[in-house]
Amino acid sequence: MPATRLKQFLDVTNVKYVVTQHSPAYTAQQIAAAAHISGWDIAKTVIVVVDGALAMVVVPASGHVSLQHLRQWTGASDITVATEKEFSVAFPDCELGAMPPFGNLYAMPVYVDTSLHGLRLTFTAGTHRELITIDWNDFERLVEPVKGNFMAPLADNNRSEHNAYLAKGGHR
Repeated sequence: MPATRLKQFLDVTNVKYVVTQHSPAYTAQQIAAAAHISGWDIAKTVIVVVDGALAMVVVPASGHVSLQHLRQWTGASDITVATEKEFSVAFPDCELGAMPPFGNLYAMPVYVDTSLHGLRLTFTAGTHRELITIDWNDFERLVEPVKGNFMAPLADNNRSEHNAYLAKGGHR
């Protein structure tokens, strides 16, 4: 079972977590819909190649990674979004595209957008049918992510959706 490694790690480190089952979904927005959760409340993991090495970038499911911001933050000369072929072997215990944002379990750095700082994080747990939610403090302690502004500016329609979410009491 793909989520076993992550759950064992969380259990060994005494982290409380909640598991949410949902119907199969493959994109971050589909997952949010299947789990009946706002896309602003799910953290998606995007695998990138930073000067030849794999890394994780974590942003809200409704957002997009800014490679320009990441390049400026890291000082890297070359950053691209990794292809499935480039990263599939790095996650042998995960379904393709369902990697949890725990780079420490896969020997790669994690860059987390500041919009997620301090929140309860909900993310894929290695499958396309399961989410895990943990407190930010536990995530930060275990993963030691680099925090920065890694999300692309919101498009007008996405900004309107985000503002409506905030007006309804959303927490971003």
